[in-house]
Amino acid sequence: MEQTITSPAAQVIIALIPIVGIVIGGIVIFFSLLWIHHETKQRIKAGDFTKKRFNSRAFTLLIGLLLTGLGIMLSVFFALLTGVSPALLGGLIPFTIGFCLLLFYRIYAWKDDARPTDN
Repeated sequence: MEQTITSPAAQVIIALIPIVGIVIGGIVIFFSLLWIHHETKQRIKAGDFTKKRFNSRAFTLLIGLLLTGLGIMLSVFFALLTGVSPALLGGLIPFTIGFCLLLFYRIYAWKDDARPTDN
């Protein structure tokens, strides 16, 4: 068997990738929460006390489509790269979650959409 030894610099870079991802994700979450806080403060100052509605139907559809597409691409990639192996779960898990979200989108009774809106 042939073994390749990775240089120490490459090992450090590989070890930093997850840390950088977590830090960037934390920064994005922090600033999105800060944005929502400032938006709420401005709405209160303006006297607008209506709660902003979250479109859960569109969110479920978007996340379901994204995860299903990502899962299919990763499953095909891992199947071609390694064949049937535990690595294939890296694609099958997001595919299954995305498919379940699309199924949820299809069968859930959306009661909020039936209400008349105040325009």
